[in-house]
Amino acid sequence: MYKENNSNISPKIVILILLLLIGFKGFSQQEKDTTKLMNVRYGSKGIELETRDKKFLFQLASRLQFRFSTPNDTDPLTYDDYSQDPKTTFKINRARLKVGGHAFEPWLKYYWEYELSQSNLLDFRIMIEKWDWLSFKVGQWKTEFTRERFISSGEQQMVDRSLINRPFTVDRQLGVEVYGHLKGAGIADFNYWAAALTGTGRGSTSNDDNHLMYFGRAQWNFLGRFLDFEGCDLEFHEKPTPVIAFSAITNRSPYTRFSQAGGGSLDGFEDGLPGQYRVNQWNFETAFMYRGFSWQSELHTKEIIDKINNNDTTIMKGYYIQAGYFFHNVFDWWPKHLEMAGRHAAYRPDNSIRENRQDESTLAFNWFFKGHKNKLTSEVSYFSFQDKTLPLQQGWRFRIQWDISL
Repeated sequence: MYKENNSNISPKIVILILLLLIGFKGFSQQEKDTTKLMNVRYGSKGIELETRDKKFLFQLASRLQFRFSTPNDTDPLTYDDYSQDPKTTFKINRARLKVGGHAFEPWLKYYWEYELSQSNLLDFRIMIEKWDWLSFKVGQWKTEFTRERFISSGEQQMVDRSLINRPFTVDRQLGVEVYGHLKGAGIADFNYWAAALTGTGRGSTSNDDNHLMYFGRAQWNFLGRFLDFEGCDLEFHEKPTPVIAFSAITNRSPYTRFSQAGGGSLDGFEDGLPGQYRVNQWNFETAFMYRGFSWQSELHTKEIIDKINNNDTTIMKGYYIQAGYFFHNVFDWWPKHLEMAGRHAAYRPDNSIRENRQDESTLAFNWFFKGHKNKLTSEVSYFSFQDKTLPLQQGWRFRIQWDISL
């Protein structure tokens, strides 16, 4: 005998199921429509979303640096640093979030970068790059004053920058810039950069006085080939690619040095007042890459004029030379992904006292799992500190770092 099923389904449940089905269908349709409008891929700059008409591009990437160091991590800056207690350290040295792309037109570009471990907004800028010979930039970025500083920390040849980076870098500034590539025939190939900047460092929202920082750089690509800002010849340049550059900066502010933290003071110039120090800097730079060999060097001069205390002037000088090579080009037994590099740097905090000098010599090895995106770097450094009134100080340091971009 047939028995009727007396179970009842609530009308509310029926309505809810229908709404979910309609919503799912709409979502599926929207997903299909989005697919028609947008390309999603993983490229050289992370996850990329680009409209089919190429007018909008959004790029998202992150980068992490894990570092082990002993007996200390930072460069010794003073005489007493050489006698401090050892502090073997493992740390996350950098944790970056990067967003870039273009909007409305392929030549209207944007970029910002955030340091997650320190909660610092490092870069934010808009670029108009419609013509190779004339481009514009506004916002905050690392000035192109030195190759060593401008090269991303994720594309360096060593674990970190040299001893002279601290006293001579101009780091990140806010302002406007015009730049371009003048592609002449043969040796008539140049790049240029010129900027007017606030001159008070990263994150500053005001100026201390009516003076701006002015910056200029001229780069001669004398074999007609541009060399990008990166360490190591991973591209294995088939043709010799050399550059020579000269850059200069003038600024008046309370600061005598800059870093990721903003404006700061070198030893002997603490607690500057608004407009106290006129700082003039020059840098002569060379770089070269060819078939796995890379070279770069910088020669710096820095003049600090105390405008409050009788125009007292201090001149600082420093230099570094750096080279690397993939030795599998010479030895069959040398691993293809292993590079060896060396660097020597020297700094005189007061060039009138020739006996006072700081030196750094570093030997490094890079193992590239996936280029600069995934690499392991180990290095050993030797430091010396000479002061005419004190005994010579010397010390060693070992560091190993894994750098990975996602």
